[in-house]
This record gives sequence, structure tokens and C-alpha cells, in this order.
Amino acid sequence: MTNYELILTAYEVIENSYAPYSGFNVGAALLAESGKIYTGVNVENSSYGATICAERTAFVKAISEGERSFKKLAVVSSGRDLTWPCGICRQFFSEFCNDNFEIISGDKEGNIKVYTLSELFPEGFKL
Repeated sequence: MTNYELILTAYEVIENSYAPYSGFNVGAALLAESGKIYTGVNVENSSYGATICAERTAFVKAISEGERSFKKLAVVSSGRDLTWPCGICRQFFSEFCNDNFEIISGDKEGNIKVYTLSELFPEGFKL
């Protein structure tokens, strides 16, 4: 799967986002080593700490289905700029991914940027 195809997959689910407080809708598409794609959206809560990001939604779906190895993740939003995972998500990725795991953001016009986990989360905390 190309990075652009993964971006489009993330856009396909963004309409399922639940973001009544921020109005900032996010979609994610996670490609596992098995070749299966897991999608996720952000789900907000009036108690902001209970909100879950689209990226973690996709990961939790994959992990609950038995996946443990991942290739790359695309993340998109309703915002005007490219969207990158928050710090909590980056820490979460580091639990399951190596430093070369790719994080992709882009738009429908094909403007795409790719970073590795180590570029977005240098010196991450691991036990």
C-alpha cells in the first residue's frame, strides 16, 4: 500500500470522528506487518482526559485483534495543515513500534510528509 493510499483510507473514516468540543476531526489508518489495515478516529469526551486520539484508536483495535508488528500509520484531520500525533500517542507507539516506524501525514492533493518515530519522538521513554 502506498503512502497516498493509506492517507486516503484515513480520510474515508474521518467522518466517523466524534469531536463536538474541538471541532477538530482526525482519522488514522494503521498498516500492520500482516498487511491488514486498522482505522481509527478521535472520540472526544466532556472530560477531556477521557478523549482518545484517532491514532490510539487504530492501535487499540489492532492490538485487540492480536497484531503486534506495525509498518506505518497515516494521520489526517479537518484542519488546514498536516497533522501529527500528540505526545501521548508518540509514547504509545514506542511501546509497540521500532524507531523506523513511519508516521505519515498528507492531504487529498498528494502533499505528503513522512517521519520515523525516532524523528518525531527522539529519546523516547522505554523500559
